[in-house]
Amino acid sequence: DENEVDNLTKLGLEIFGEDNFRNRIIARRRVKSLNVQFAEKGLNSFNVGFEYVLAFSKSSDFLFDAIRMEKKNKPSKGKWNVFWSGADRPTMRYKILDFTPLTGQWRWSKEKAEIAIKNYNDYLEKYSNSISLEDYWKKNGEKQKYIRKIQNGKGKNGGIQYWIAPSDSSLRTSNWTDIEVSQIRKDFDLPFENPKNIELIKTLIKSCDEPNMIFLDFFSGSASSAHALMQLNSEDNGKRKHIQIQLPEPTGEKSDAFKAGYKTLTEIGKERIRLAAKKIAKENPTTVNNLDLGFKVFKLDTSNLKAWDGSLKNESGEKKDVKQMLMDMEGNIKPDRQEEDVLYEILLKYGLDLTLPIEEREIARKKVYNVGMGAIFLCLAENITPTIAEGIGKWKEELQPEICRVIIRDSGFKNDADKTNISQTLKRFGIKEVRSI
Repeated sequence: DENEVDNLTKLGLEIFGEDNFRNRIIARRRVKSLNVQFAEKGLNSFNVGFEYVLAFSKSSDFLFDAIRMEKKNKPSKGKWNVFWSGADRPTMRYKILDFTPLTGQWRWSKEKAEIAIKNYNDYLEKYSNSISLEDYWKKNGEKQKYIRKIQNGKGKNGGIQYWIAPSDSSLRTSNWTDIEVSQIRKDFDLPFENPKNIELIKTLIKSCDEPNMIFLDFFSGSASSAHALMQLNSEDNGKRKHIQIQLPEPTGEKSDAFKAGYKTLTEIGKERIRLAAKKIAKENPTTVNNLDLGFKVFKLDTSNLKAWDGSLKNESGEKKDVKQMLMDMEGNIKPDRQEEDVLYEILLKYGLDLTLPIEEREIARKKVYNVGMGAIFLCLAENITPTIAEGIGKWKEELQPEICRVIIRDSGFKNDADKTNISQTLKRFGIKEVRSI
């Protein structure tokens, strides 16, 4: 709002650069009635009726997608406007209808302008006595352009005009006061206040939309952006993905959220996504199978693998037991970590998408994970045998992946001979990249 918009603008300019500042958009704020009781005596300030959305880009090459808004009073007739523009582009000053501007420019290229002149002349000669220009435009697929010259036209444009077709919508400007910032009516009975309006977030997404975009919300809160993105996907069959980031901020023991069982703000956001997904699925029974309404939750932590600490003394300055140090490093996965923890860390280190499909099978009574239809096979069990390698090889042949890696726990091999035999067995199935952790 007004309290921070100037500071935030300066921060944005410093980070992204002045060339990458795009817009300061205003959206409507619900006006409180506090000023009514003081109206007769005079007001210290007017109620604030809007808040701001600041738009920056990472690159000067970025372009918004044009988004349109429906007009309240839809026109039935087109209108004529000046074909000349004040922008100074000499290459766009050419002769049409016996006139060449000395300054400024025409709005379209010469080729497009000549076609528009011909279109209008055809209308005048053949159809102007029987149908209106609006009907003629509709008859020709609502795509034709028209240019004319009014009699005795003077000025910088010489009386050259172009026709603007009637439209029930117009391009959006930076004035979004038809959309409220906050969504007063909550969709779900959850203990959070003033959620962002999902219609506002959907409009922002449309302004820079890509078929496979990833929407990152670094201050997720009640996860309004996740709700908005899933809702938009359900409306236009989109495949957009979202990442929600939120610190596990405590709700406070006296708060309604805490009393309802939500210890952190993150828990409220997760429940919001679950409830939104159920609502969207219920509203779209025929297309629900094509919608991706699931999500995974990750918590930032240290590595799941032990790091070698060569120090011979502990934090208290006492001498360590070297024999115990070596025994502790025999298994290099931390004892309090699950196999899934290690699996996802490996995906991160390989630069693979955390949303890749993961399948689990039991081979020779050992659990084996298949990530991304055979991109990675992972087995973290102890006492690995060549039989397990044989099973992984046959599984790989089922899937025929372009790239295949096998990762096995280093302490899982009984001995060096088994390690060699397992590697050779996997190579027999065309798996050359075998790693141990």
